Amino acid sequence: MNYFDSSAVRKALPYPQLIDALAHGLQLPIEAPPRSFFTPNDDASCVLIMPAWKTKEVFGVKLVSVWPSNKDIGSPTVSAVYVLLSCENGMPLAVIDGTELTLRRTAAAAALAASLLARKNSQTLAMLGTGALSVPLVQAHASVMHFKNILIWGRQKNKALSVVAELKNLGIESTYSEDLSATLNKADVVAAATTATEPFIISKWLKPGTHLGLIGAFTPQMAEAEPALMSKVQIFADNRSAVLEKGGEILQAIDQGIISPSSIEGELSELASAPTRSWRNNDQAITVFKSVGFASLDLIAAELVFQSKTN
Repeated sequence: MNYFDSSAVRKALPYPQLIDALAHGLQLPIEAPPRSFFTPNDDASCVLIMPAWKTKEVFGVKLVSVWPSNKDIGSPTVSAVYVLLSCENGMPLAVIDGTELTLRRTAAAAALAASLLARKNSQTLAMLGTGALSVPLVQAHASVMHFKNILIWGRQKNKALSVVAELKNLGIESTYSEDLSATLNKADVVAAATTATEPFIISKWLKPGTHLGLIGAFTPQMAEAEPALMSKVQIFADNRSAVLEKGGEILQAIDQGIISPSSIEGELSELASAPTRSWRNNDQAITVFKSVGFASLDLIAAELVFQSKTN
């Protein structure tokens, strides 16, 4: 059995290769039942179990722990481990750092969607949020699109500047952008990854033709964009059923009667199956990609990690 730590996962999952693997892998039959949710301490801490498998090939399961109280002791609030098994003999194949796996597959999925939904002449990327996903999201988007400008916005200037510095060390030039409305008005592609519970992306701040990736609001109570925006845009999901279960802005817009479930025009597997199709109504349309994550993405990425050991 092989063990892949975070460094090995990063090495095994360069974004161009991972994005291609997701586009191809989502066309294959993968079983992914709903995740299980447990609260072992009967408080805000919880454990999620996310299985997925390819019949007679591989079975994978991700264990995710969410411990909000860890922020008080300076430890990560979310951590994960991924276990890959053979469906031929049931033997374990690999134990993989699930935290790094999740960051990279989430960023790659959002970048894949942007490459298929954003205007081809998009020149400015805006990254909203300065958490663990910010650098991977910029890296993934920059690997599939050529931006002249990359703007970093966050509520805390020092954290945004840290993201700018980290990106520079990785060979990606970006600038801190202080005013959110001005940032959005300049952006052609927006990636938002925050833990916001109150919407901060206002409809009037988005210019026509923008592509907006909403990646951070992954529970019904969370929201990055105001639900009213959803009646004015084309909506796409990483996975329809997952978004209709826990996609904050989408669920809130449905609950308020602003849109219906059928307003979701497509999901990531459908987008990837028709890469030459023009999904946009026109160049003035605003496209929204809502991401909450689903287990098939983890399995595809985990297989790629495991295969790197034998290549």
